[in-house]
Amino acid sequence: MPTKIILDENEIPDKWYNIQADMPNPLGPSYNPITKEPVKPEDLAPIFAKELIKQEVSTKRYIDIPGEVRDIYTLWRPSPLYHAERLEKLLKTPAKIYYKYEGVSPAGSHKLNTAVAQAYYNKKDGIERLSTETGAGQWGSSLAFATKHFGMECTVYMVRGSYEQKPYRKMMMHTWGAKCYPSPTSLTKSGRAILEREPDTSGSLGIAISEAVEDAVTHENTNYALGSVLNHVCIHQSIIGLETKKQLEYDDKTADVVIGCAGGGSNFAGIAFPFIKDKIDGKNPDLRVIATEPTACPSLTKGLYAYDYGDVAGLTPIMQMYTLGHDFIPPSIHSGGLRYHGMSPLVSRLHADGLVDAVAYHQNEVFKAGVAFAGAEGIIPAPESAHAIKAVFDVAEECRKKDESKTIVFNLSGHANFDMTAYEAYFEGNLPDYEYPADLIKASLKKLPQVRA
Repeated sequence: MPTKIILDENEIPDKWYNIQADMPNPLGPSYNPITKEPVKPEDLAPIFAKELIKQEVSTKRYIDIPGEVRDIYTLWRPSPLYHAERLEKLLKTPAKIYYKYEGVSPAGSHKLNTAVAQAYYNKKDGIERLSTETGAGQWGSSLAFATKHFGMECTVYMVRGSYEQKPYRKMMMHTWGAKCYPSPTSLTKSGRAILEREPDTSGSLGIAISEAVEDAVTHENTNYALGSVLNHVCIHQSIIGLETKKQLEYDDKTADVVIGCAGGGSNFAGIAFPFIKDKIDGKNPDLRVIATEPTACPSLTKGLYAYDYGDVAGLTPIMQMYTLGHDFIPPSIHSGGLRYHGMSPLVSRLHADGLVDAVAYHQNEVFKAGVAFAGAEGIIPAPESAHAIKAVFDVAEECRKKDESKTIVFNLSGHANFDMTAYEAYFEGNLPDYEYPADLIKASLKKLPQVRA
């Protein structure tokens, strides 16, 4: 039984998978934030490339990966699938544990899979600059790499709490030519409005998105790029699960449990959606799929399935998703990539339909699992990915108690090489466990936009 399963470069998928073709219930329409009418393609044209808009609304099952994008993918793809034998021994479980490792990309995470695609399509449309937000910095550094490759400029609004905690992510962006600002800034109308109300705020992804979208709509040469949540992002990330399925076949395995952390939903969708297809088709009806999130930002486990803006200022389309309210500002926890108020509409729909389970964890139990994983497997996981590892530990323990040899697959979406301040806080006992109060969530949800769904 191999420890590491690696595909050849010629086995990189040449098509992305679009789960919209197979969902038992389609997504509800998104609405224009100004007119409150269903979004039309022309409504998105001021900020997105034409091909990305097509992918956003497509129900085509497979979408061709452009040759130039696939060529760049060969820098790190196919990514390895590891059989975590040492972890199995540590946990004394009969379960078989596999993890797909996306930290081998130049930016150190899965985010590059969509960053390259988005930069490519925008370059084809003649766009000279992309604006974006970033939480932990994985997305910002990925887009910086991608725009550098295509000779484009890049402006990143980084959540202030993460900007201060993760200086080396900022340095990665600067190395690849991007400009990175702590959000909220005084550079945008939406940023200034937040600073006027809360000058000491640690920021949020919702605020940073408002700034990035405003930047894009006020500059003709600029489009907006989003690293998670939207349908086309989930489509691009499907390459993770497509490769994983092929790698498991080489080891004569079929997944019984698939796990991923979920903030906006992109890396979870990437690993899970190709497997969920088999569950929908009846090829693997007993498959269990688990999305993990922090108790400090529990959109799936405590949010409301409703229509909401994707940002604080209400500049984005109004989408049907699990949400904590668009003006929700989470505490400055170290898993910065999991601090978004809403969840991908696709992930949300699948959760509402019972095809995806969700669980929330506190910071300290997550880091404890991450440290144990690093001791067994050698890779220090990103704080976001450690949420998935905690769920793996729980399922492996269930298998131990029941003496079940299930196959558990999870996405190790990135490494923690630039997150050592988070581990330092854990080891020094300075990592608070925080559960966002239900009354604050309830208050935030009262401000949801009204649409005629």
